[in-house]
Amino acid sequence: MVQVVNSWIIMNPGGGPTPDKPGITLRTPEQSNTVSAFLNVRVADIAAFYAGARARGAEFLTEPLDRNAEIRCYLRDPDGYLIEIGQATGILRGIYADPPASGDDG
Repeated sequence: MVQVVNSWIIMNPGGGPTPDKPGITLRTPEQSNTVSAFLNVRVADIAAFYAGARARGAEFLTEPLDRNAEIRCYLRDPDGYLIEIGQATGILRGIYADPPASGDDG
């Protein structure tokens, strides 16, 4: 769990059906190149976050890349879930991301 201001973000490892989600099973991704959702986290200083996380053993898909509206990168949690880490830059001034390359949804 992570506390953000007066809210909590809970990373759920999965599990079987419950009364409020009958017939639904949560599980970690089966293939590393396909995801249905991911967590987005915005930080004030992505370079510092990236350096600190790598020093603690985090493995990123790429280094932070400047997309004009933001600088962002992705890593996987220990269960394989994808997490986007970003720093808003141009979007704060009305500059939006470059259009995605063919086959890139975001």
